[in-house]
Formats: sequence, structure tokens, C-alpha cells
Amino acid sequence: MGQPVGRESGEAAQSELPPGQRLQRGWPVTHYGPVPKFRPERWEFRVFGATADSEKHCWTHEEFTALPYATVVADLHCVTKFSMIGAEWGGIPARTILEIAPPAPTVTHVMVWAEYGFSSNLRLDDFASDRSIFATHKDGELLTAEHGFPLRLVVPQLYAWKGPKWVRGVEYMTADRRGFWEERGYHNVGDPWREQRYSYQEEPGDGPEL
Repeated sequence: MGQPVGRESGEAAQSELPPGQRLQRGWPVTHYGPVPKFRPERWEFRVFGATADSEKHCWTHEEFTALPYATVVADLHCVTKFSMIGAEWGGIPARTILEIAPPAPTVTHVMVWAEYGFSSNLRLDDFASDRSIFATHKDGELLTAEHGFPLRLVVPQLYAWKGPKWVRGVEYMTADRRGFWEERGYHNVGDPWREQRYSYQEEPGDGPEL
């Protein structure tokens, strides 16, 4: 479990954080439900929904991890109010997936699917950011199972719950739809700089049309 950074070592970094966040030393483990067992022979990454060619695209674990590797130095802001800054995330950029399995022109959002049916919805622009990455590594080391191995999505400009652990696929959508935590009272967008933590804070246009 991580520990908050002391005042002397953290004052400068604290000024870089979104409102309501505190600087964290280490990386706390936070998730809902058990840690899934990784079975590489059964693992598959899927892109489906409103694809440009109307086809489903699939990769085995070996095929997916053979895609071009990149790194992004970015912060992680948890809705529980801790932040890690300056982590190096390594893996496959979300833009790479959009290039090799492009969405239809009418796509506006994606649903990222993970183990146990967990899901998180994102605006296409957030998913397509050059900082969004399907991470396999942090600071040069493979992710641990507790932190999302073999694959977690990191979307630095949003709260960390918008980037699920144990990702298994992406659904392209032509209209927004709430994911797991968004259906349970969390904000549909989740911008930490606007402190969009809970659904009661949503303004017109933040959530799916009723």
C-alpha cells in the first residue's frame, strides 16, 4: 500500500495536482472484485461494434503484444483522491488500435471492456488522445496482476477508473452509454481538473441522451 508524500518533499508536486488530490508515494491497489487469473492461451483482445468495415477484429496475446510498443510519461489520478505523477507507461497506444481497426465515421464513443464484464465508457476524443495507452509496463517493468496485468488502459487526462484493468476489448459506439461505475453514481466524463467525480455533478451534455 502506498503512503502519502510528506509535506517537505511534496509541496512543489502538490501544486501540479488537480483539485482535491493528494500526492502519493507508491501505488495503492484499488479495484472491485477478485484479481483474474491470466490464461494466455485463452486471452483475446477484440475490437467490435461500429467498425469501419463492419467486422470484428481479434488478436491473441502474442499478436497483441507484438504490436508497436511506445511509452508515455503521464500522471494517474484516482477518484479516491490520490495521485501519482510522472510514471512511465509502456504498451500499445490507443491510436494504434484506431489505425489498424478504424471506427465507422459515425462513432462518437467507445466502451472499454475488461474481465468479469467490467466496462468503462469514453468519448472517442479522449480514447484517441496521443497520451492514451494500453499499458503492459510501468516504469520499465511488467504490470503486476493486482495492477492490471496483462493489460490496462491509461487515460491520463481522466480519473483512473476510466482506464480499466485487465482489458479485453473495445466496442465502438455511435451513441454514449454508461459503463460499470458510471451506472453506479460516478461521473460520465471524469475530468479530474474539473473535479468531475459523481453523477450529480453532471451538466447538460455530460451524459448520454435520455
